[in-house]
Amino acid sequence: MMNIFYQSTRGGEKEVTPSRAILKGLACDGGLFMPDRIPKLDLSMRDLAGRSYQDTAYEVMKLFLTDFTEEELRSCIAGAYDDKFDTKAIAPLTKADGVYYLELFHGNTIAFKDMALSILPHLMTTAARKNHMDKEIVILTATSGDTGKAAMAGFADVPGTRIIVFYPKDGVSRVQELQMVTQKGDNTAVVAIHGNFDDAQTGVKQIFADREFAEELAEKGFVFSSANSINIGRLVPQVAYYVYAYCRLLDQGEIADGERINVTVPTGNFGNILAAYFAKHMGVPIDRLICASNDNKVLYDFFRTGTYDRKRDFLLTISPSMDILISSNLERLIYLSTGCDAERTAGLMADLTETGQYTADEDMRRQMEDFLGGFATEQEDREAIRKIYEDTGYVLDTHTGVAAAVYEKYRKDTGDDKKTVIASTASPYKFARSVMEAIGDGRLPEDEFEVIDLLCRISGTEIPKAVEEIRTAPVRHSRECSREDMKKTVKEILGM
Repeated sequence: MMNIFYQSTRGGEKEVTPSRAILKGLACDGGLFMPDRIPKLDLSMRDLAGRSYQDTAYEVMKLFLTDFTEEELRSCIAGAYDDKFDTKAIAPLTKADGVYYLELFHGNTIAFKDMALSILPHLMTTAARKNHMDKEIVILTATSGDTGKAAMAGFADVPGTRIIVFYPKDGVSRVQELQMVTQKGDNTAVVAIHGNFDDAQTGVKQIFADREFAEELAEKGFVFSSANSINIGRLVPQVAYYVYAYCRLLDQGEIADGERINVTVPTGNFGNILAAYFAKHMGVPIDRLICASNDNKVLYDFFRTGTYDRKRDFLLTISPSMDILISSNLERLIYLSTGCDAERTAGLMADLTETGQYTADEDMRRQMEDFLGGFATEQEDREAIRKIYEDTGYVLDTHTGVAAAVYEKYRKDTGDDKKTVIASTASPYKFARSVMEAIGDGRLPEDEFEVIDLLCRISGTEIPKAVEEIRTAPVRHSRECSREDMKKTVKEILGM
């Protein structure tokens, strides 16, 4: 097996080992780490069909993380995908209304971020040992709602690490906020910023890019890393569940060997759907990658026009994890579409910073033809949730509802009736009030947990442990700051 090395999308770092790329998170020039090639799977879909999630994950991840030994990688996988998940399947498929929902919310924070953030602490601490890291790793993360809790749950009380999470004060659901502010762990810190997710994400990137601050940290015995989807240690584990989904369909006789499927993903920061693109180029028979946006439809407009333009109103919606105008992982697709031209990619990213937009040329757009953008309004999101519930009894969360609405429009517009997997990215209990409003089950009580109990009764499903735990959990984090004071706040938390 040939070694894979990583380089920055902007050219500032090359020949970086996988473990170093995971430790660094973001390249020193502000770029994202990309493998020097997307490897092909060693085994056929038929050979992988019937294997456990853990075995499938190993077969995928070993090809990207080539400086990890088999023992190290299998240990990381075993430590991540265990009884923290409430099903042995880890990522089960549920068929409803003719579509296969890939349920990525069975981990301990009931959102798809668990799929990667359950393993990232294991990968990172293994990487630290491999690279003789002698400093305390400070995980610095911005969240639109789910990454923060999943990252803290993964890193809580992990020796040699601290984690600081920034989230938009009024930009997450009540359950999301409670999950974060009640998080245990002596090494965890949560900060509500007065701004939106893009403000939080931009602030974190600026802190990472501050060389003087990095030197000051090093003198105090700290080094930054990231648990956001910009970390290649987040992206690689996500590839595994698309491989697994295809193999499950094949094993269950739902598709023929080699039959092409479509994949629809509710998308904000672009990492989840980019993982499906990687799976396709590893050899999974995926046809269209349908990128589903909410009313903040910056990605829809990009795939339609070729111009990425973040100069627009930021809208707060009932699918808050998708309320994003700067989709960080799109930079990786831009890099691939230029033929891995780092200088050109850096120029386009500079245009985005300086002017708020950039435009892909025709050659680049041809390289992106696997993707199709779509968007759903809040009303269409609600209608999809209500229709699927009324027709099948299956309850979607507000992000998966966007994907369902976009897919239905795509199917009607194109007549494409290929079997389709929709990434179901969160439990409906995480957004219970919005889900119940969509279903239209009368006047709702004020108390959030009474709404959750109502959802339990009408859906006939069990309230997840992650929700029951926060019902009475004490608030442990109450820190707030302005977006201009994020660096100052980090220093305070670290005692600098």
